[in-house]
Amino acid sequence: MWDSMLKYQEQMWQSIGETFVMVGISVGAAVLLGLPLGTLLYFCRKGQLYENRSLSLTLNSIVNIIRSFPFLLLVVALIPVTRFLVGTAIGTVAATVPLSVVAVAYYSRLVEQSLLEVPKGTIEAALSMGASKFELIFKFLYKEARSGLVLGLTASTISFISFSTVMGVVGGGGVGDFAIRYGYQRFETEVMAYAIVVMIVLVQIIQFTGSTAARLLDKR
Repeated sequence: MWDSMLKYQEQMWQSIGETFVMVGISVGAAVLLGLPLGTLLYFCRKGQLYENRSLSLTLNSIVNIIRSFPFLLLVVALIPVTRFLVGTAIGTVAATVPLSVVAVAYYSRLVEQSLLEVPKGTIEAALSMGASKFELIFKFLYKEARSGLVLGLTASTISFISFSTVMGVVGGGGVGDFAIRYGYQRFETEVMAYAIVVMIVLVQIIQFTGSTAARLLDKR
């Protein structure tokens, strides 16, 4: 394996960079779009503050369809959308489009679940103090659910890394594509083992960082 590390060092670093780009953009999409979408799902539920059955049904249907769609087929199905948005369906940037779509749907559901764990008394207390919608969300809901939100984002990030391993089908690159091209297709088992070790290390670092941050943020 050591010889393989030296032989393919440049290609591996390039693959790690491609994985970081794909996962980084998808995590950004999850936070910027998945967090507000999950919050909206929470507020529109039956019995919640802004209950809206039609909107809740529509949003839940969209999220459920995306999450239940086989990822590889979703990548192929979104090729026209990807080409429209970034001008091409091939490459690392193009690979971030289907990843971001899945990221938004996946994290929004985890956000909803985290907010459901916030005691209703917290919302009642916020409203009794005259809190605005902005204050209710950011100063009460997110503050109470921050540990769960971080854990959800950590789990989502690890899933995005797993999804990124199949993006070689659209030329997205990444560590998974490296393992297939330089390991599996060339019958170099040690190269595949090298890539697997790199993936394990990345996941462990992310899990440790996320768990530590969630523990520090949990004031209960």
